[in-house]
Amino acid sequence: MKKLAFGLFAFGLLSHAAVSQSFEAVSPESVGVSSAGLERATESLQAHIEQKHIAGVVAAVLKDGKLVYREALGQQDIASDTPMPEDALFRIYSMTRPVSSLAAMILWEEGRFQLDDPISQYLPQFADQQVFQDAASPNMDETRPRQGDITVADLMRHTSGLGSRSSDIYVQEQVRLRSITLAQMTDNAARVPLFDDPGTRFRYGISATILGRLVEIWSDQPYDQFLEERVFGPLGMTDTVFWADPSRIDRLATVYRPDANGTLQVHQMEDIPFTEQVPLVEGGVGLLSTTLDFARFSQLFLNGGEIDGTRILKPETVELMMENSIADELLPIGRGGYMAASGWTLGGFAYALHPENYDHTVSQGEVWWDGSAGTRFWIDPVNNMVTVIMAQVSPSGGNGFREDFKNRVYEALLD
Repeated sequence: MKKLAFGLFAFGLLSHAAVSQSFEAVSPESVGVSSAGLERATESLQAHIEQKHIAGVVAAVLKDGKLVYREALGQQDIASDTPMPEDALFRIYSMTRPVSSLAAMILWEEGRFQLDDPISQYLPQFADQQVFQDAASPNMDETRPRQGDITVADLMRHTSGLGSRSSDIYVQEQVRLRSITLAQMTDNAARVPLFDDPGTRFRYGISATILGRLVEIWSDQPYDQFLEERVFGPLGMTDTVFWADPSRIDRLATVYRPDANGTLQVHQMEDIPFTEQVPLVEGGVGLLSTTLDFARFSQLFLNGGEIDGTRILKPETVELMMENSIADELLPIGRGGYMAASGWTLGGFAYALHPENYDHTVSQGEVWWDGSAGTRFWIDPVNNMVTVIMAQVSPSGGNGFREDFKNRVYEALLD
């Protein structure tokens, strides 16, 4: 097992520059966290690896903007016996969504659009979109006129009526293929009827990808170029990309899926792997990232829109993005589990409305989200903490390794 980053720092063996993009590593106790408690968090992750729930993992914890924990455990690739590096690249899937919200809100501050603008103002192909008569059994020949318009805010809070990329009708109609462009996927999404009238229901789906297309229109730039120039570059997110090019491919973690015997087997989640550059630049699920890159993204929100002297957003915009935006009449947004205890924000985050109903430790108003290959982050304004954990496993639960880690980290908080 590798030594913890804070332990190396404490003994003067890890320089500020080597730790990561400008995070100062400190003794956990100096910011009210127990080193022994964090060691128990490591032991929890190691137990999940030994029980073959996950092959490997990288996790980081920030407290008061300081790095108190960074650990890489297990294997990046089992067959080659490659240890998991601290700068491993992970498919973050749905953790791409809040990045798209941030991109949009940068342009909102510049007056490029209003949150209540109908998206048909910029994407006229949505003007006459119909609604399925029966959302539970959608049929392209059984539709009705739409009531109301999809607004930009509807895309951000998943009340647009658009469906999931994996829904049967979207698969049948080939709405989302990595071999098509973002503009083509947007046209496909407009061609297929909505599942609900806009603003009437929370339905998690491809809304953030359509938001990415709007960013292209508002900025007059390709989406990936806008993100590099206005988000990743300014934030110092040097390893957040849409594909693993030859300079990064050796750090891309392998995705595993347990077989019937519980043995982890290599699992291909996409027809075209993330080692190839594809036409679809997808604002909903398209990014690769590292634990520390996403820690920087997360810390931006605790800092009120600024990091390392670079301001990305105004504090009041950050506040707007961190608030629950789902009307009471549309709650709960999920049928069970902690989604039934959550709201959703314009920032693309789940919002902890009822922490007591979560199966792991969260604070009131904490925001978070995860990805379908085993990644997750939490941004906690109450304790001024960021927690990021990344593995590559499908299904993403991995026998609760993320929840167990979060519990152990919060047990390490000192009174």
